[in-house]
Amino acid sequence: MAINQTTNIALGVATFGVLAFIFGVIAENKKPAVGIPVPMKDYVLCKFPSDPTVPLGSLSVVALAVSSGLGLVAVLFPYKGKFVPKDAIFHGMTLRVFFLVAVLVTVFAETMMMWATITEGLHRTLNRHKDMDYACPTAKTGLFGGAAFLALDASLFWLVCQMLTLNARADYLEEDDPKGAYGEVLTTDYDANAAAHP
Repeated sequence: MAINQTTNIALGVATFGVLAFIFGVIAENKKPAVGIPVPMKDYVLCKFPSDPTVPLGSLSVVALAVSSGLGLVAVLFPYKGKFVPKDAIFHGMTLRVFFLVAVLVTVFAETMMMWATITEGLHRTLNRHKDMDYACPTAKTGLFGGAAFLALDASLFWLVCQMLTLNARADYLEEDDPKGAYGEVLTTDYDANAAAHP
């Protein structure tokens, strides 16, 4: 049951992290470089081609939020119904560092993706400008793509945090490694090989 829980959480983190990445990359590729300025009597009206940039950016934001939420669950979830104090989980420096990096990368990726999505949406809704030389820009090139790669990185850091958490839990609960001790494996393999080849 615990292996099922572990696998399901890890698959959720990875799946939504990859979705956030894919949505962000497609948004970057579909985003037009500039809009088309149409001079009117007293203003310039910016017309943009119909593209899914804003919805894809929004989906990427949501997918990353779900991935990072599942990442937090992966660290704090009581696997097999056994609660382990946070002090025991965060006892090692490695998990603390990876957890901090995962949180920072997630926040930076979310902020960057939201910034690009909101900027792109504002360019499309506030499309009347009194400056007759207005060039009708879109969100800066590379923001969606950069945020997409950060989203993928964040999900990978959350997966590493889950592995380190499982190790810390096993140490705290003094659970045996299901693969056996290294000495036992080597001795067993040696004895089996020696018996097979006298």
